[in-house]
Amino acid sequence: MTTHQELIDRDRKVTFHASTHLRDFAHGDAPGRVITGGKGIHIIDKDGREFIDGFAGLYCVNIGYGRTEVAEAIYQQALEMAYYHTYVGHSNEPQIALSEKILELAGPGMSKVYYGMSGSDANETQLKIVRYYNNVLGRPQKKKVIARMRGYHGSGIASGSLTGLKAFHDHFDLPIDTIRHTEAPYYYHRAAEQEGMTEREFSAHCAGRLEEMILAEGPETVAAFIGEPVLGTGGIVPPPEGYWEAIQAVLARYDVLLIADEVVCGFGRIGADFGSHHYGIKPDLITVAKGLTSAYQPLSGVIVGDRVWRVLEQGTGEYGPIGHGWTYSGHALGCAAGLANLAIIEREGLTANAAETGAYLQRQMQAAFGDHPIVGQTRGVGMLAALEFSADPARRRHFDPSRKVGPRVAAAALEENLIARAMPQGDILGFAPPLTTSRAEVDEIVARTRRAVDKVTDALVREGVLQTA
Repeated sequence: MTTHQELIDRDRKVTFHASTHLRDFAHGDAPGRVITGGKGIHIIDKDGREFIDGFAGLYCVNIGYGRTEVAEAIYQQALEMAYYHTYVGHSNEPQIALSEKILELAGPGMSKVYYGMSGSDANETQLKIVRYYNNVLGRPQKKKVIARMRGYHGSGIASGSLTGLKAFHDHFDLPIDTIRHTEAPYYYHRAAEQEGMTEREFSAHCAGRLEEMILAEGPETVAAFIGEPVLGTGGIVPPPEGYWEAIQAVLARYDVLLIADEVVCGFGRIGADFGSHHYGIKPDLITVAKGLTSAYQPLSGVIVGDRVWRVLEQGTGEYGPIGHGWTYSGHALGCAAGLANLAIIEREGLTANAAETGAYLQRQMQAAFGDHPIVGQTRGVGMLAALEFSADPARRRHFDPSRKVGPRVAAAALEENLIARAMPQGDILGFAPPLTTSRAEVDEIVARTRRAVDKVTDALVREGVLQTA
């Protein structure tokens, strides 16, 4: 029988892993793990060690692991017809039914769904749609897209440019020259000159900065604004009060399309079908992935609003078939998985559970860490939560990055058989458990997290980084 270590050693020789220290992993100086199964909110590795997955893979396994209903739907579809392309009007039954369901969930104003394989390729599609849209309307200069610092929209050339995190830009010659970044709606990180602002005042400040950028670039050159309803990989940051209302007013003033990146928030994660519904966002275009299939198959989507669709139709009337397509767009197995996944979310009331048990998660995190000596902020919404660590919570003073406090807490949590994610550009620990999580499981997540945070706190005291009370 092949051992766990033998598999890891083979893996080191042949696999290029995402978001990994390539040299350390290849030479055995960074850990590896082979995952063999899962059930509910737990995953199991080759040694039989069981972990609570407090991050649902990468925010995506909304229905939990081991759902045989989805496997059966994929299998049955594969027996009937595994693949045929969807170019020039070809379709398949799962794609048609899934599109109908997505548009039903998205609500009024949305017209069509275009499919891809990941959130990254969906946002590449968004940028092509924005360019095509303005070319059809005779506005060839209106091509710039404004994203936000700390936003995450993928890791391709264009989608990685939209992302506002250093690691996705440095040494890749990104962002490309039509992408701009405005201030993140990160109330906890507001600059010194903004001290004393209420959340609404800070939201007005962010909207003001956006408007300044549009005017500086020239409104005739700014085509779209893209944002996650809740910042995800940039720190799991819910928007400050009044943020989306203020932002949308600016966009309307300058005829700038709004792209809502719902890859993380969509399909129930924050207690609503879409984050846009929760925050009163009225997008022209929506990006979805992750929770669309709970990662049982790769699938993404671009939901096109009525306003944009009319122009796309006009364009093909003038120029012929649209020059965009992916080989696997509308893949029958992915769409079958999506239908089975959304049926489970609806049947089991998982969106409501994300709201109710998610609120319990927020309360329990606050109770456990609200006055912790190294926790500067406890935040979240629904089944998204984060702890931001601080050397001096009262003054919001950051730890020296060399101390790697966030990664150390994530490592300590792993010793407790809990997977939580050290977020980039800060000492932040993120949580996004499956939407099936119960209150008892929340209690266990919080308890394991508390032990991990306390362990790192004790180590920081021994190192002289923190003073004992």
